[in-house]
Amino acid sequence: MAYPGYPPSDGYPAFPGYPPTGQESVYPPAGQYSYPPVPGGYPPAGGGGTYPAAPPTAGYAGTAGYPASGGYPGAPQAGGMPPYAGAPSGPGFGVPPAGPGFGGYPQPPAQSYAGGGPAQMPGYPSGQTPSPVPGLPAAMVQCTQGTIQAAPNFDAGRDAEILRKAMKGFGTDEQAIINVVANRSNDQRQKIKAAFKTMYGKDLIKDLKSELSGNVEELILALFMPSTYYDAWSLRHAMKGVGTQERVLIEILCTRTNQEIRDIVNCYKSEFGRDIEQDIRADTSGHFERLLISMCQGNRDENQTVDYQKAQEDAQRLYQAGEGKLGTDESCFNMVLASRSFPQLKATVEAYSRIANRDLLSSIDREFSGNVERGLKAILQCALNRPAFFAERLYYSMKGAGTDDSTLIRIIVTRSEIDLVQIKQVFSQMYQKTLATMIASDTSGDYRRLLLAIVGQ
Repeated sequence: MAYPGYPPSDGYPAFPGYPPTGQESVYPPAGQYSYPPVPGGYPPAGGGGTYPAAPPTAGYAGTAGYPASGGYPGAPQAGGMPPYAGAPSGPGFGVPPAGPGFGGYPQPPAQSYAGGGPAQMPGYPSGQTPSPVPGLPAAMVQCTQGTIQAAPNFDAGRDAEILRKAMKGFGTDEQAIINVVANRSNDQRQKIKAAFKTMYGKDLIKDLKSELSGNVEELILALFMPSTYYDAWSLRHAMKGVGTQERVLIEILCTRTNQEIRDIVNCYKSEFGRDIEQDIRADTSGHFERLLISMCQGNRDENQTVDYQKAQEDAQRLYQAGEGKLGTDESCFNMVLASRSFPQLKATVEAYSRIANRDLLSSIDREFSGNVERGLKAILQCALNRPAFFAERLYYSMKGAGTDDSTLIRIIVTRSEIDLVQIKQVFSQMYQKTLATMIASDTSGDYRRLLLAIVGQ
Protein backbone atom coordinates (compact mmCIF):
# COMPACT_ATOMS: atom_id res chain seq x y z
CA MET A 1 0.00 0.00 0.00
CA ALA A 2 1.05 3.57 -0.49
CA TYR A 3 3.05 5.32 2.17
CA PRO A 4 0.34 7.05 4.31
CA GLY A 5 -0.05 10.71 3.58
CA TYR A 6 3.07 10.97 1.45
CA PRO A 7 3.85 13.04 -0.52
CA PRO A 8 1.44 15.89 0.26
CA SER A 9 -0.85 16.97 -2.54
CA ASP A 10 0.95 20.27 -3.01
CA GLY A 11 4.45 18.75 -3.07
CA TYR A 12 7.39 20.63 -1.57
CA PRO A 13 7.72 23.66 -3.86
CA ALA A 14 10.01 25.43 -1.37
CA PHE A 15 12.66 22.83 -2.11
CA PRO A 16 14.17 24.07 -5.39
CA GLY A 17 13.60 21.58 -8.14
CA TYR A 18 11.29 19.34 -6.16
CA PRO A 19 9.63 17.47 -8.99
CA PRO A 20 7.36 14.66 -7.79
CA THR A 21 4.30 14.15 -9.89
CA GLY A 22 1.66 11.53 -9.56
CA GLN A 23 1.17 9.24 -6.67
CA GLU A 24 3.55 8.07 -4.05
CA SER A 25 5.09 4.63 -4.25
CA VAL A 26 5.38 1.89 -1.71
CA TYR A 27 8.13 2.64 0.74
CA PRO A 28 10.25 0.10 2.57
CA PRO A 29 9.51 -0.57 6.23
CA ALA A 30 10.66 2.18 8.51
CA GLY A 31 13.66 1.57 10.69
CA GLN A 32 15.95 -0.07 8.12
CA TYR A 33 18.92 2.08 8.74
CA SER A 34 22.53 1.78 7.70
CA TYR A 35 24.58 0.58 10.64
CA PRO A 36 28.28 0.85 9.86
CA PRO A 37 30.79 -1.82 10.66
CA VAL A 38 32.22 -1.47 14.15
CA PRO A 39 35.27 0.82 14.00
CA GLY A 40 38.28 -1.36 14.47
CA GLY A 41 36.76 -4.24 12.51
CA TYR A 42 35.38 -7.59 13.54
CA PRO A 43 37.08 -10.84 14.40
CA PRO A 44 36.24 -13.50 11.80
CA ALA A 45 33.09 -15.50 12.55
CA GLY A 46 33.73 -18.51 14.70
CA GLY A 47 36.95 -17.17 16.12
CA GLY A 48 39.06 -19.34 13.80
CA GLY A 49 41.56 -18.51 11.12
CA THR A 50 45.18 -17.55 11.02
CA TYR A 51 45.98 -13.89 11.43
CA PRO A 52 48.90 -12.26 9.71
CA ALA A 53 51.61 -10.67 11.75
CA ALA A 54 51.14 -7.15 13.04
CA PRO A 55 52.11 -4.56 10.43
CA PRO A 56 55.47 -2.82 10.62
CA THR A 57 55.71 0.66 12.00
CA ALA A 58 55.73 2.16 8.52
CA GLY A 59 52.45 3.93 7.95
CA TYR A 60 51.42 3.72 11.61
CA ALA A 61 51.91 5.97 14.57
CA GLY A 62 53.38 4.10 17.51
CA THR A 63 50.63 3.45 19.98
CA ALA A 64 50.86 1.43 23.16
CA GLY A 65 48.72 -1.65 23.20
CA TYR A 66 48.98 -2.55 19.51
CA PRO A 67 48.88 -6.35 19.26
CA ALA A 68 52.11 -8.29 18.88
CA SER A 69 52.90 -10.51 15.91
CA GLY A 70 50.10 -12.99 15.40
CA GLY A 71 47.52 -10.71 17.02
CA TYR A 72 44.36 -9.65 15.30
CA PRO A 73 45.35 -6.84 12.91
CA GLY A 74 43.56 -3.68 13.76
CA ALA A 75 41.87 -5.04 16.86
CA PRO A 76 41.41 -2.17 19.30
CA GLN A 77 43.35 -2.58 22.55
CA ALA A 78 43.28 -0.64 25.76
CA GLY A 79 45.53 1.99 24.26
CA GLY A 80 43.45 2.30 21.10
CA MET A 81 44.38 1.35 17.54
CA PRO A 82 47.04 3.54 15.96
CA PRO A 83 45.81 5.99 13.36
CA TYR A 84 46.99 5.74 9.80
CA ALA A 85 49.86 7.79 8.47
CA GLY A 86 49.06 11.45 8.47
CA ALA A 87 46.56 11.10 11.29
CA PRO A 88 47.00 13.32 14.34
CA SER A 89 48.35 11.53 17.38
CA GLY A 90 48.87 12.11 21.07
CA PRO A 91 46.39 13.29 23.70
CA GLY A 92 43.23 14.59 22.11
CA PHE A 93 44.56 13.53 18.69
CA GLY A 94 46.22 16.91 18.08
CA VAL A 95 45.09 19.08 15.19
CA PRO A 96 42.37 18.04 12.73
CA PRO A 97 43.26 16.46 9.39
CA ALA A 98 44.37 19.03 6.86
CA GLY A 99 42.20 20.02 3.92
CA PRO A 100 39.23 18.39 2.22
CA GLY A 101 41.44 15.51 1.12
CA PHE A 102 40.42 13.61 4.25
CA GLY A 103 43.74 12.99 5.94
CA GLY A 104 44.22 10.21 8.48
CA TYR A 105 41.45 9.73 10.98
CA PRO A 106 41.79 9.28 14.70
CA GLN A 107 40.13 6.13 15.81
CA PRO A 108 36.94 6.37 17.88
CA PRO A 109 37.06 5.69 21.61
CA ALA A 110 38.84 2.41 22.32
CA GLN A 111 36.77 -0.72 22.71
CA SER A 112 37.73 -4.29 23.39
CA TYR A 113 36.50 -7.48 21.80
CA ALA A 114 38.59 -9.76 24.02
CA GLY A 115 36.47 -12.36 25.73
CA GLY A 116 33.65 -11.94 23.23
CA GLY A 117 31.39 -9.02 22.45
CA PRO A 118 32.12 -5.31 22.27
CA ALA A 119 32.67 -3.21 25.35
CA GLN A 120 30.20 -0.51 26.22
CA MET A 121 30.53 2.36 23.76
CA PRO A 122 31.48 5.52 25.66
CA GLY A 123 28.48 7.80 25.88
CA TYR A 124 26.09 4.91 25.24
CA PRO A 125 23.39 4.86 27.91
CA SER A 126 23.76 1.85 30.18
CA GLY A 127 21.14 -0.78 29.59
CA GLN A 128 19.85 0.76 26.36
CA THR A 129 20.33 -0.73 22.94
CA PRO A 130 18.95 0.27 19.56
CA SER A 131 16.29 -1.91 18.00
CA PRO A 132 17.78 -4.96 16.27
CA VAL A 133 18.28 -4.56 12.54
CA PRO A 134 17.37 -7.69 10.56
CA GLY A 135 20.29 -9.20 8.71
CA LEU A 136 23.03 -7.32 10.55
CA PRO A 137 25.29 -8.73 13.28
CA ALA A 138 24.27 -7.80 16.81
CA ALA A 139 27.66 -6.17 17.44
CA MET A 140 26.98 -3.71 14.63
CA VAL A 141 23.72 -2.67 16.26
CA GLN A 142 25.20 -2.40 19.74
CA CYS A 143 28.00 -0.07 18.71
CA THR A 144 25.95 2.50 16.83
CA GLN A 145 23.44 4.91 18.21
CA GLY A 146 21.34 7.77 16.95
CA THR A 147 20.60 10.86 18.96
CA ILE A 148 16.92 10.43 18.09
CA GLN A 149 15.15 7.37 19.47
CA ALA A 150 11.52 6.39 19.04
CA ALA A 151 9.53 8.21 21.73
CA PRO A 152 7.96 5.95 24.37
CA ASN A 153 4.21 6.18 24.94
CA PHE A 154 3.86 7.69 21.49
CA ASP A 155 0.45 9.10 20.56
CA ALA A 156 0.22 10.38 16.98
CA GLY A 157 -3.11 12.09 17.60
CA ARG A 158 -1.80 13.97 20.63
CA ASP A 159 1.26 15.17 18.67
CA ALA A 160 -0.92 16.22 15.74
CA GLU A 161 -3.02 18.28 18.15
CA ILE A 162 0.10 19.94 19.59
CA LEU A 163 1.28 20.90 16.11
CA ARG A 164 -2.17 22.19 15.17
CA LYS A 165 -2.30 24.44 18.24
CA ALA A 166 1.26 25.67 17.56
CA MET A 167 0.22 26.90 14.11
CA LYS A 168 -3.33 28.06 14.78
CA GLY A 169 -4.17 31.72 15.08
CA PHE A 170 -1.78 34.65 15.03
CA GLY A 171 1.90 33.73 15.22
CA THR A 172 3.57 30.36 15.48
CA ASP A 173 4.85 28.50 18.53
CA GLU A 174 8.09 27.31 16.94
CA GLN A 175 9.38 25.80 20.17
CA ALA A 176 6.36 23.51 20.43
CA ILE A 177 7.00 22.31 16.87
CA ILE A 178 10.68 21.72 17.65
CA ASN A 179 9.81 19.77 20.80
CA VAL A 180 7.75 17.33 18.75
CA VAL A 181 9.76 16.85 15.56
CA ALA A 182 13.18 16.61 17.26
CA ASN A 183 12.00 13.90 19.66
CA ARG A 184 10.15 11.52 17.36
CA SER A 185 11.57 8.90 15.02
CA ASN A 186 10.99 9.16 11.28
CA ASP A 187 8.40 6.40 11.45
CA GLN A 188 6.55 8.27 14.19
CA ARG A 189 6.61 11.49 12.14
CA GLN A 190 4.92 9.68 9.25
CA LYS A 191 2.15 8.59 11.65
CA ILE A 192 1.77 12.15 12.95
CA LYS A 193 1.39 13.36 9.37
CA ALA A 194 -1.34 10.78 8.68
CA ALA A 195 -3.12 11.54 11.97
CA PHE A 196 -3.08 15.28 11.24
CA LYS A 197 -4.87 14.78 7.94
CA THR A 198 -7.36 12.39 9.52
CA MET A 199 -8.16 14.73 12.41
CA TYR A 200 -8.24 18.08 10.63
CA GLY A 201 -8.65 17.31 6.93
CA LYS A 202 -5.52 19.36 6.24
CA ASP A 203 -2.04 18.56 5.06
CA LEU A 204 0.53 18.97 7.83
CA ILE A 205 3.36 19.72 5.41
CA LYS A 206 1.33 22.46 3.70
CA ASP A 207 0.54 24.03 7.08
CA LEU A 208 4.17 23.87 8.21
CA LYS A 209 5.30 25.50 4.96
CA SER A 210 2.87 28.35 5.47
CA GLU A 211 4.23 28.99 8.95
CA LEU A 212 7.99 28.52 8.40
CA SER A 213 10.66 29.72 6.02
CA GLY A 214 14.34 29.45 5.13
CA ASN A 215 16.63 26.83 6.61
CA VAL A 216 14.32 25.82 9.45
CA GLU A 217 11.62 25.06 6.88
CA GLU A 218 14.03 22.94 4.81
CA LEU A 219 15.18 21.11 7.94
CA ILE A 220 11.64 20.31 9.12
CA LEU A 221 10.51 19.18 5.67
CA ALA A 222 13.56 16.89 5.49
CA LEU A 223 12.65 15.40 8.87
CA PHE A 224 9.15 14.60 7.62
CA MET A 225 10.35 12.85 4.45
CA PRO A 226 10.66 9.06 4.67
CA SER A 227 14.39 8.30 4.75
CA THR A 228 14.49 6.45 1.41
CA TYR A 229 12.57 9.23 -0.28
CA TYR A 230 14.87 11.89 1.18
CA ASP A 231 17.96 10.14 -0.23
CA ALA A 232 16.30 9.75 -3.64
CA TRP A 233 15.16 13.37 -3.59
CA SER A 234 18.67 14.55 -2.66
CA LEU A 235 20.20 12.60 -5.56
CA ARG A 236 17.65 13.97 -8.02
CA HIS A 237 18.20 17.50 -6.77
CA ALA A 238 21.99 17.04 -7.09
CA MET A 239 21.67 16.19 -10.80
CA LYS A 240 18.76 18.43 -11.80
CA GLY A 241 19.36 21.58 -13.79
CA VAL A 242 22.68 23.18 -14.61
CA GLY A 243 25.68 21.67 -12.88
CA THR A 244 26.02 18.59 -10.70
CA GLN A 245 26.60 18.32 -6.94
CA GLU A 246 29.06 15.43 -7.14
CA ARG A 247 29.77 15.40 -3.41
CA VAL A 248 26.10 14.63 -2.73
CA LEU A 249 26.26 11.65 -5.10
CA ILE A 250 29.39 10.40 -3.32
CA GLU A 251 28.00 10.96 0.17
CA ILE A 252 24.88 8.89 -0.48
CA LEU A 253 25.85 6.22 -3.01
CA CYS A 254 29.21 5.37 -1.43
CA THR A 255 27.94 5.02 2.16
CA ARG A 256 24.58 3.21 2.07
CA THR A 257 23.90 -0.51 2.44
CA ASN A 258 22.92 -2.71 -0.51
CA GLN A 259 19.26 -2.77 0.47
CA GLU A 260 19.15 0.98 1.01
CA ILE A 261 20.68 1.59 -2.43
CA ARG A 262 18.21 -0.74 -4.13
CA ASP A 263 15.33 0.99 -2.35
CA ILE A 264 16.68 4.41 -3.36
CA VAL A 265 17.02 3.33 -7.02
CA ASN A 266 13.44 2.01 -7.05
CA CYS A 267 12.09 5.12 -5.32
CA TYR A 268 13.96 7.37 -7.77
CA LYS A 269 12.25 5.58 -10.65
CA SER A 270 8.74 5.49 -9.18
CA GLU A 271 8.69 9.03 -7.77
CA PHE A 272 10.55 10.96 -10.45
CA GLY A 273 9.92 8.71 -13.45
CA ARG A 274 13.63 8.56 -14.22
CA ASP A 275 16.38 5.97 -14.35
CA ILE A 276 19.15 6.93 -11.95
CA GLU A 277 21.84 5.24 -14.06
CA GLN A 278 20.83 7.27 -17.10
CA ASP A 279 20.92 10.48 -15.08
CA ILE A 280 24.38 9.59 -13.73
CA ARG A 281 25.66 8.88 -17.25
CA ALA A 282 24.25 12.21 -18.45
CA ASP A 283 25.76 14.21 -15.59
CA THR A 284 29.14 12.53 -14.98
CA SER A 285 31.84 10.90 -17.07
CA GLY A 286 34.91 8.68 -17.10
CA HIS A 287 36.04 6.69 -14.11
CA PHE A 288 33.83 8.66 -11.73
CA GLU A 289 30.76 7.71 -13.77
CA ARG A 290 31.78 4.03 -13.69
CA LEU A 291 32.30 4.13 -9.93
CA LEU A 292 28.83 5.59 -9.33
CA ILE A 293 27.21 3.08 -11.70
CA SER A 294 28.93 0.30 -9.71
CA MET A 295 27.56 1.78 -6.48
CA CYS A 296 24.01 1.90 -7.91
CA GLN A 297 23.97 -1.88 -8.31
CA GLY A 298 23.80 -2.43 -4.55
CA ASN A 299 25.84 -5.62 -4.89
CA ARG A 300 28.66 -5.07 -2.41
CA ASP A 301 29.62 -8.22 -0.49
CA GLU A 302 28.16 -7.78 3.00
CA ASN A 303 29.64 -10.90 4.58
CA GLN A 304 31.23 -9.75 7.83
CA THR A 305 33.83 -12.54 7.87
CA VAL A 306 37.26 -11.32 6.74
CA ASP A 307 39.31 -13.44 4.31
CA TYR A 308 42.88 -12.35 5.05
CA GLN A 309 44.32 -14.27 2.12
CA LYS A 310 42.02 -12.41 -0.26
CA ALA A 311 42.93 -9.14 1.49
CA GLN A 312 46.60 -9.85 0.81
CA GLU A 313 45.86 -10.69 -2.84
CA ASP A 314 43.72 -7.57 -3.31
CA ALA A 315 46.38 -5.40 -1.71
CA GLN A 316 48.99 -6.82 -4.09
CA ARG A 317 46.62 -6.30 -7.02
CA LEU A 318 46.01 -2.66 -6.06
CA TYR A 319 49.72 -2.05 -5.62
CA GLN A 320 50.46 -3.45 -9.08
CA ALA A 321 47.62 -1.36 -10.53
CA GLY A 322 48.96 1.89 -9.05
CA GLU A 323 52.19 2.46 -7.18
CA GLY A 324 53.86 -0.57 -8.75
CA LYS A 325 53.51 0.48 -12.39
CA LEU A 326 53.73 3.46 -14.71
CA GLY A 327 50.20 4.80 -15.00
CA THR A 328 47.13 3.53 -13.16
CA ASP A 329 44.72 0.69 -13.83
CA GLU A 330 41.62 2.48 -12.60
CA SER A 331 39.32 -0.48 -13.29
CA CYS A 332 41.19 -2.58 -10.72
CA PHE A 333 40.58 0.00 -8.00
CA ASN A 334 36.92 0.23 -9.04
CA MET A 335 36.49 -3.55 -8.90
CA VAL A 336 37.99 -4.03 -5.44
CA LEU A 337 36.51 -0.98 -3.73
CA ALA A 338 33.04 -1.43 -5.24
CA SER A 339 32.61 -5.12 -4.48
CA ARG A 340 34.39 -6.01 -1.21
CA SER A 341 32.69 -5.73 2.18
CA PHE A 342 33.75 -2.88 4.44
CA PRO A 343 35.47 -5.19 6.98
CA GLN A 344 37.27 -6.89 4.07
CA LEU A 345 38.40 -3.51 2.72
CA LYS A 346 39.75 -2.59 6.15
CA ALA A 347 41.90 -5.73 6.13
CA THR A 348 43.02 -4.89 2.59
CA VAL A 349 44.11 -1.42 3.72
CA GLU A 350 46.20 -2.99 6.48
CA ALA A 351 47.77 -5.50 4.08
CA TYR A 352 48.49 -2.75 1.56
CA SER A 353 50.49 -0.72 4.09
CA ARG A 354 52.80 -3.68 4.58
CA ILE A 355 53.31 -4.19 0.85
CA ALA A 356 53.64 -0.58 -0.28
CA ASN A 357 55.10 0.99 2.87
CA ARG A 358 52.37 3.59 2.36
CA ASP A 359 48.71 3.62 3.29
CA LEU A 360 46.13 3.12 0.55
CA LEU A 361 44.50 6.52 1.05
CA SER A 362 47.85 8.18 0.31
CA SER A 363 48.31 6.04 -2.80
CA ILE A 364 44.87 7.05 -4.08
CA ASP A 365 45.90 10.67 -3.48
CA ARG A 366 48.90 10.10 -5.74
CA GLU A 367 47.18 8.05 -8.43
CA PHE A 368 43.81 9.81 -8.81
CA SER A 369 42.35 13.29 -8.76
CA GLY A 370 39.00 15.04 -8.73
CA ASN A 371 35.70 13.32 -8.06
CA VAL A 372 36.85 9.76 -8.65
CA GLU A 373 39.55 10.31 -6.00
CA ARG A 374 36.94 11.65 -3.58
CA GLY A 375 34.62 8.72 -4.31
CA LEU A 376 37.27 6.03 -3.81
CA LYS A 377 38.46 7.65 -0.60
CA ALA A 378 34.91 7.96 0.73
CA ILE A 379 34.49 4.18 0.35
CA LEU A 380 37.74 3.50 2.19
CA GLN A 381 36.93 6.01 4.91
CA CYS A 382 33.62 4.28 5.55
CA ALA A 383 35.48 0.97 5.82
CA LEU A 384 37.99 2.44 8.30
CA ASN A 385 35.83 4.79 10.36
CA ARG A 386 32.44 5.78 8.99
CA PRO A 387 31.56 8.29 11.76
CA ALA A 388 34.82 10.14 10.99
CA PHE A 389 33.82 10.48 7.33
CA PHE A 390 30.58 12.21 8.29
CA ALA A 391 32.28 14.24 11.03
CA GLU A 392 34.65 15.70 8.47
CA ARG A 393 31.82 16.44 6.05
CA LEU A 394 30.02 18.30 8.83
CA TYR A 395 33.15 20.21 9.79
CA TYR A 396 33.76 21.48 6.26
CA SER A 397 30.09 22.39 5.81
CA MET A 398 30.58 25.01 8.55
CA LYS A 399 34.27 25.90 8.28
CA GLY A 400 35.21 29.29 6.87
CA ALA A 401 32.92 31.97 5.52
CA GLY A 402 29.34 30.89 5.03
CA THR A 403 27.64 27.59 5.74
CA ASP A 404 26.75 24.75 3.40
CA ASP A 405 23.32 24.39 4.99
CA SER A 406 22.09 21.67 2.64
CA THR A 407 25.00 19.39 3.59
CA LEU A 408 24.61 20.22 7.28
CA ILE A 409 20.88 19.47 7.19
CA ARG A 410 21.25 16.31 5.11
CA ILE A 411 23.87 14.67 7.33
CA ILE A 412 22.22 15.65 10.62
CA VAL A 413 18.86 14.31 9.42
CA THR A 414 20.09 11.10 7.76
CA ARG A 415 22.43 10.09 10.60
CA SER A 416 20.20 11.19 13.49
CA GLU A 417 18.77 7.69 14.02
CA ILE A 418 21.89 5.74 13.03
CA ASP A 419 25.24 6.90 14.40
CA LEU A 420 25.11 10.60 15.26
CA VAL A 421 26.26 9.82 18.81
CA GLN A 422 29.49 8.33 17.43
CA ILE A 423 29.84 11.15 14.87
CA LYS A 424 29.70 13.67 17.73
CA GLN A 425 32.37 11.80 19.69
CA VAL A 426 34.76 11.57 16.72
CA PHE A 427 34.08 15.21 15.80
CA SER A 428 35.27 16.32 19.23
CA GLN A 429 38.42 14.21 18.94
CA MET A 430 39.25 15.45 15.46
CA TYR A 431 38.59 19.15 15.90
CA GLN A 432 38.96 19.85 19.62
CA LYS A 433 35.46 21.33 19.75
CA THR A 434 32.03 19.82 19.99
CA LEU A 435 29.65 19.57 17.05
CA ALA A 436 27.07 21.51 19.07
CA THR A 437 29.54 24.34 19.68
CA MET A 438 30.26 24.69 15.99
CA ILE A 439 26.57 24.54 15.07
CA ALA A 440 25.75 27.16 17.69
CA SER A 441 28.39 29.54 16.33
CA ASP A 442 27.41 29.02 12.69
CA THR A 443 23.59 29.13 12.82
CA SER A 444 20.91 31.16 14.53
CA GLY A 445 17.28 31.34 15.61
CA ASP A 446 14.86 28.45 15.35
CA TYR A 447 17.18 26.76 12.85
CA ARG A 448 19.91 26.62 15.50
CA ARG A 449 17.51 25.46 18.21
CA LEU A 450 16.18 22.61 16.08
CA LEU A 451 19.65 21.45 14.99
CA LEU A 452 20.86 21.47 18.59
CA ALA A 453 17.77 19.57 19.71
CA ILE A 454 18.48 16.88 17.10
CA VAL A 455 22.16 16.49 18.04
CA GLY A 456 21.14 16.18 21.67
CA GLN A 457 22.07 19.50 23.27
